[in-house]
Amino acid sequence: MRIGELGRVTCTQIETIRYYEREGLLAAPARTEGNFRIYDDTHVERLSFIRHCRSLDMALDEIRILLRFKDAPTKNCGDVNTLLDAHIGHVAARIRELRALERQLKSLRDRCHEAQDAAHCGILNELSQPSRPGGTTGGGHVHGVHGVHGVHGVHGGVRARTP
Repeated sequence: MRIGELGRVTCTQIETIRYYEREGLLAAPARTEGNFRIYDDTHVERLSFIRHCRSLDMALDEIRILLRFKDAPTKNCGDVNTLLDAHIGHVAARIRELRALERQLKSLRDRCHEAQDAAHCGILNELSQPSRPGGTTGGGHVHGVHGVHGVHGVHGGVRARTP
């Protein structure tokens, strides 16, 4: 099958398929004389595996490790368990960070209870206060609005998302 059909079968954009090939997650396919990529069922299976891992918010490095085990079916899977335990820990940490962010946003929302002119908006005024070390704004009423930096990625920082 050609790349478009692989994309349809796996619900994956063509650019994403090419990206996974460049990253070494998906083996380069054979090519026709006209230089078209030709994929087979092994590509469908592997791409489906990758997509499933991504739906669980696994990083590409984690997927690489899992693929190495998938490619070595007689190897002991203890490290797979360890990897998943670590991923669960990352997810739990992110949930805690998101809950803290939610509390901070609700606290910020409490600064303005009714519509009024923007000059007197408690939210805008609070956001205009300089940040203090420790994540509080100048008024001290909103704790950490600027302090939740790890929320962007499960694994300790901002990371590029792939579909």
